[in-house]
Amino acid sequence: MIETRGLVAAIEAGDAMVKAADVEMAGWQIVGGGLVTT
Repeated sequence: MIETRGLVAAIEAGDAMVKAADVEMAGWQIVGGGLVTT
């Protein structure tokens, strides 16, 4: 689970996570106040 400020940071973190390990991106949700949970 990743929580970032802004969508671009969430996409970059998710991309690095998917490339580094055998994981799948299950989804993402905008929480509010600019926070994105992946």
